[in-house]
Amino acid sequence: MSIRKTGTILLLTALLLSILSGCGSNSYKAASSAMGNYEYADAVAETMAASRDFEVGVAEEDSDSGAENTADTLPENRKWVITMNIDTETEDMDAALSSLNQQIRELNGYIQEQNIRNGSSYSSSRYRSASLTVRIPAEQLDTFTGSLTEFTNVVSSSRSAEDITLSYVDTETRITALETERDRLLELMEQAETMSDLLEIESRLTDVNYELERYGSRLRTMDNQVSYATIYLSVREVKEYTPVAEQTLWEKISSGFLDSLKGLGTGIVNFFAWIVIKLPYLVVYGLILWGLGILIRRWRRRRAARKAVKKANNTPTKAPDDSDKENNS
Repeated sequence: MSIRKTGTILLLTALLLSILSGCGSNSYKAASSAMGNYEYADAVAETMAASRDFEVGVAEEDSDSGAENTADTLPENRKWVITMNIDTETEDMDAALSSLNQQIRELNGYIQEQNIRNGSSYSSSRYRSASLTVRIPAEQLDTFTGSLTEFTNVVSSSRSAEDITLSYVDTETRITALETERDRLLELMEQAETMSDLLEIESRLTDVNYELERYGSRLRTMDNQVSYATIYLSVREVKEYTPVAEQTLWEKISSGFLDSLKGLGTGIVNFFAWIVIKLPYLVVYGLILWGLGILIRRWRRRRAARKAVKKANNTPTKAPDDSDKENNS
């Protein structure tokens, strides 16, 4: 082989190697991204298959136990968010709130929000009332609602249950897929050969960690909603409890008449109390009115006297007659 041919072969070989090395550097990103996408898709497919198996199992169990479930019993292996609204009455607000707090502590619950309003004879409500947002473990909900009848009169109650199973499984699926992508990105970070590839992997890793935190927070919120039932409880202080049974005509007449007598007596008492409470103001206002009355009477007397004097001054004097003149002469 001649020297010229050997040089040409070496030159072509070097040129080919340089092209291959450049293509390898440029194709690293596409290859790593493709590998990450493939593993991401596999993770999603596996998790979705698991979720489908979960749904099928739940559906089969529900179909088997459907005859045993009642209106107050929720199917198991589901994610339920239970909410209740309860209106109650009590004759002693302080004792009721004390018993309520004790019951909540015994059941490992807590009061999320509490508002207490003091009543007044001059406001729309004479007696005190309280509104509370109570969080009770879902398995202790029936125990808590049953205990309310021991120290309050339950006027009305309602319960709702929201099934969030699909949303919960979807969030878990997304978290699993993001964790798989994060692990793959960490592996690719160790294999990165150029600074640009490393920076791009770190940028994607930051986005994945942010998404994991967001979905994790959402999953923790749903876990809290499922684990603890939410009760919006209203407590009103009353003189007498609201009757539960329907009253007869005579009972309505007699109770209405007694209520009217009580209302009349309460009105008289309130009026007397108002007089006593406002007595200082009434005395001061009475003295002011008495003084004004004296001043007005004096002013009227002076005005009448001035009119009399003026009338007397305006009366003409009588002229003397001729007979008076002769007598005088």
